[in-house]
Amino acid sequence: MQLSLPTKNLLTVAKPTCRGLSNCYFCAMHGNQKRTLFLILTVGLWFFSSCDALFREKSEKIPLARVGEEYLYKDDVAHLLRDDMSPQDSALFVTNYINNWASKQLLLTKSKINLPEQKLTEFDRLVSDYRADLYTRAYVEALVFKEQDTAVSTNQLREYYEKEKENFKLGEKLVQLRFIGLPTQFLDKEDVVTKMKEWAEEDRTYLDSIAIQFKKIHFNDSIWVRLSRVMEEIPPLTPLNEDDYLKKSQFFEIQDSLEVYLGQVTDVLEINDIAPFEYIAPDIRQLILNRRRMDYVKQLETEIIDEAIKKKEFEVYGKAE
Repeated sequence: MQLSLPTKNLLTVAKPTCRGLSNCYFCAMHGNQKRTLFLILTVGLWFFSSCDALFREKSEKIPLARVGEEYLYKDDVAHLLRDDMSPQDSALFVTNYINNWASKQLLLTKSKINLPEQKLTEFDRLVSDYRADLYTRAYVEALVFKEQDTAVSTNQLREYYEKEKENFKLGEKLVQLRFIGLPTQFLDKEDVVTKMKEWAEEDRTYLDSIAIQFKKIHFNDSIWVRLSRVMEEIPPLTPLNEDDYLKKSQFFEIQDSLEVYLGQVTDVLEINDIAPFEYIAPDIRQLILNRRRMDYVKQLETEIIDEAIKKKEFEVYGKAE
């Protein structure tokens, strides 16, 4: 909105003649009038131009619904619509969103009227605490991500393991094994059994070359696998029969209606045995990083408080001397 005013005529006023007077009242008054007119004109122009931008900005927000003094705008919903929605699905989604929004707003209004003042005060405090936690947690996590050292050497892992190994007792049986799942009609099963047992380099190479004929295959018998995971891969193994088949250095053959499973057990660890280093190392690494994080956060909190005290931004009143 542009405002056109005859500024030249307003500001151009003939000076009165004051003969013989060193301080003319009318001259002083005339100067004050000029300054006042100029100030009014400047503020007026700024106000109308600002209002124009303000009204234009507000007019661009398209309201979808209103509950009391609260408005739901098109922009609040637009980003929730997916590109793969049909016009009908979009319309239904918007309608449901508006109804849900209105229901929450109306319930909120009713709750503020009908809940006890003490309860409202408590909720306001909880909301304030939650907001503060969100902000501070995000800030601290960003600092930790930027500053924390995430490198953990094998020596550090091993040192921690040796120091705390009594705390790393197993809660589940672990197994090292290799196994193959064959179709029930597989013709050369005995040849596969022999090679699984002998397990020379050429045996493994041969089995790798015909692996496309197998339904399942696991040859890495140096890693520890949870018993529950083994049972997932070999369904005929159950808690009732696993002691018969999963013994150290034992070869087993077990089948169901779909497959025949051939397996060679390398080693077994029972519940309450000390977890092997290779198995527990990833957990130890996370423990070390968590401890570093806690130490860093404590140091950060101490430094922030010390800095605030030095800058007199933080004071505790009534503290005993």
